[in-house]
Amino acid sequence: MAFQFNHTSNFTKMIIIVEFLVVSYLLYTLTKSVYQSYQIDQDISNFKNQNDLIAQENKQKQDDYSYYSSDAYIEKIAKQNLGLVNQGEQVIVIPSTDANSRQTSAGDTSAQAQSDTNSIQALPNPQKWWKFFFDIHQGKQ
Repeated sequence: MAFQFNHTSNFTKMIIIVEFLVVSYLLYTLTKSVYQSYQIDQDISNFKNQNDLIAQENKQKQDDYSYYSSDAYIEKIAKQNLGLVNQGEQVIVIPSTDANSRQTSAGDTSAQAQSDTNSIQALPNPQKWWKFFFDIHQGKQ
C-alpha cells in the first residue's frame, strides 16, 4: 500500500507544510528556552559562589573587628606602645649586651666597653648573630 500524493489536494499539502513549519518553530523555541535556562543556572551557580566568598570575607572581618575591639587586644597594645603596667605586674627590661662585653676583664675601661657596645649596636642583625656565636674568643687575650 503505497501512498500516492496525486490524490491529495493542494489544501492538504499546504496544511502539512504549515504544520512542519510550526513544529520547526516549536523545536527552535524549546531549544532556545533550554539554553537560556542553562545560562541562568550557570549565573545562579556563579552568584552562589560569590555569595559564599563574600560571606567568608564578612565573617573574617567580623572576627577581626571583635578581636581588635576586645579588651585583651587593647591591653596588649597599651602595654606595647604606652608602657601600661597592671597592678601586681613587674616590667623586666633586658639590656642588649654582647658576649664580648660580658667577658671584659677588670682592667678594661668602661669607655672601651661602651665603644665596643656602640660598634656592635651599629651592625646589622645578621652580623650581630655571627659575632654572638662565632666571635666569643675574640675578647680573651
